[in-house]
Amino acid sequence: MRKKGYSSEYYEKELAEGNRVALARAITAIESNRADASSVFRAINGKLTGSHVVGITGAPGAGKSTLVNAYVAELRKRGRTVGVIAIDPSSPFSGGAILGDRIRMSEHGADDGVFVRSLAARGHLGGLSKATAHVVDIMDAAGMDVVIIETVGTGQSEVEIMEIADTVVVVSAPGLGDEIQAVKAGILEIADIMVVNKADMPHVDSTYRQLKDAISFGPARAWKVPIVKTISTNGEGFKELADLAEAHFQTLDAVERKNAAINRMHKVITTTATHFLKVWLKTVSEQEINQLSAQVLRGDLGLEQASRMAANLAVDTGKLDTKNQRVKS
Repeated sequence: MRKKGYSSEYYEKELAEGNRVALARAITAIESNRADASSVFRAINGKLTGSHVVGITGAPGAGKSTLVNAYVAELRKRGRTVGVIAIDPSSPFSGGAILGDRIRMSEHGADDGVFVRSLAARGHLGGLSKATAHVVDIMDAAGMDVVIIETVGTGQSEVEIMEIADTVVVVSAPGLGDEIQAVKAGILEIADIMVVNKADMPHVDSTYRQLKDAISFGPARAWKVPIVKTISTNGEGFKELADLAEAHFQTLDAVERKNAAINRMHKVITTTATHFLKVWLKTVSEQEINQLSAQVLRGDLGLEQASRMAANLAVDTGKLDTKNQRVKS
């Protein structure tokens, strides 16, 4: 691998041709903040095709990974090319994804119409990796018909998926008690489709009824949120799920689809800005932060005022670093 990475011309040509090696390189460049990350951004600028972005979220234990596997199989039957972004818990030691691409979806490994990438959450709230929105756009530029995002499954903080996905699928399962938790967390309010997975287990009808009641008490929407029962091990219910996801996507007009892309870029900008601020804050001298801390403890400064002053010091540090256009983690 060359030190300076690959050119924007390379990425533009190879991504347009659907080159999976180039796609993997582009994602790595963005996730690792490599030297050629800027080349990737230039290459995909104006090249987005309008992929259908489907977010799969829900509590741990609901069977999201097996559901995604079966959903991909159904989409491939329909001739759709599919990109999968699997957000994994991070290793506390390396910061890398604990689960690998091949472990997750090995049966699709030889299919050129499917590209799976695991991204490490690295402690990022919202159940998503900070690189997720970038990777969605890269897969879009590479011509994927559908891009699926499978979140970590941390529960209450996953409302963030709504900012990135066109269609949000919330997965539940009988006996977990997560249908009530979902109501408390506000997860149901972001759902475009509800799925009761593992529908061959006991208490499936009870779970279905509870979710139906919860939806009926939710906010009024033009799109009536459906509930689908699925069994990932035999593919039952996935034709209906795919039909409903496509139907929901068709209800979005051109403005809403454009807004979804803007929302993703908004997420990218704010996340990147936060990253810069954190890095710059580390360069502020310990003595200056200690002085602010002492002033707060004496009552000379309020916590909010001191925090704003620390942020201003960090920004001033960033302004001095005119040569650094990309900040390493």
